[in-house]
Amino acid sequence: MKTLSVLHIAIALTMPIMMVGMVNRTKAWWAGRKGPPLLQSAWDLLRLLRKRPVYSTVATPLFRAGAYVVLAASLLAITIAPILGAFAPQQFDVDFIVFAYTLGLARIFLMLSAMDVGSSFEGMGAAREASFAAFAEPALFLLIGAAGIATGHTSFAGLIGHLHQSDLFRWLAVPAVVALFILLQAEASRVPVDDPLTHLELTMIHEVMILDHSGPELAAMQYAAALKMTMYAGLIAALLNPFDPSAAPLLAAAAALLIMSAVALAVGCVESLTARLRMRLVPQYLMVALVAAALCLVAAGGTWGN
Repeated sequence: MKTLSVLHIAIALTMPIMMVGMVNRTKAWWAGRKGPPLLQSAWDLLRLLRKRPVYSTVATPLFRAGAYVVLAASLLAITIAPILGAFAPQQFDVDFIVFAYTLGLARIFLMLSAMDVGSSFEGMGAAREASFAAFAEPALFLLIGAAGIATGHTSFAGLIGHLHQSDLFRWLAVPAVVALFILLQAEASRVPVDDPLTHLELTMIHEVMILDHSGPELAAMQYAAALKMTMYAGLIAALLNPFDPSAAPLLAAAAALLIMSAVALAVGCVESLTARLRMRLVPQYLMVALVAAALCLVAAGGTWGN
């Protein structure tokens, strides 16, 4: 277990940098450019850590604490989320509820810190974040419910990591991956839900909420967003990983890294080949994840009832 915990933590802390780098390199490849180095985001974070933050005159201590609460909650959530398969450092019955509420805590402090500076643009981004979360969170719980019916496990790692051993896996795999991939795009603020590179406030969701953050606090926000992308890529990896982490930890880690890298390449390809959706179409796109998760639940429930 100690070896698995070390592998999990090492992947959780390093893969956010690598995944952002792979997404950017994939986009550069589609554009016919060389692109930045894979570790460029690490140097960007170090540069931000050396800068002194600038605060709005109306900002309160809530604004200053918001970035670190978001980062701490994201770090806690990724210790509950299975990355290597049927294992997580923090694993207990119905831990997926703690996982969801931890992400909810990060979202609340993100929105509160955005509204604390008195900016109408950041308040607009907070309102969008709250409304779109109403579509993303039910999809996650429906997917967890389907995995619970299929596997009989009550921990997050058991639900996701043992799903491929169920007879229902061939029916649930594709819609579950679709749902998790869309949730990744929503939670990590990626195209087509949001664009992390845009500078037009009227079209932003996540980026408009961190316009007033700078220095180490901006680094914390950016790393937390990369952690969320890694987290959902890790859930896809745990869903598809054929190796038992307790029996073959190195093989499970290698398979997880390979699948997560493939997810990063897929994110880069989507962002290169599609444009950001109009704001009114984002809820409809998130409904695809909700419908896919609902199909998983119906398929699992119907078979279980028989």
